[in-house]
Amino acid sequence: MMFWFDHDMSGWGYAGMAVGMVVFWALVIAGIVALVRFTAGPSQAGPGPSYPAYTASPEQLLAARFARGEIDDAEYRQRLAVLRGAERR
Repeated sequence: MMFWFDHDMSGWGYAGMAVGMVVFWALVIAGIVALVRFTAGPSQAGPGPSYPAYTASPEQLLAARFARGEIDDAEYRQRLAVLRGAERR
């Protein structure tokens, strides 16, 4: 009966088993996350600018700055006249 005494797992065997179990569950969780992301489709775009900068005309951008109070009435009218004068050329 003494020959079974030395064939059991040592400390390294238990450490390997613990590391293997952590790696196994990490791979399972990463696979589930990847599957959910793949099946969910493309993500939504982040928040855009406070005003439509790419689709607005220069006059609309100027009006938005005036509405937010960034420029006063005199500056708005002066810049608007410059914009409208540049459009006629």
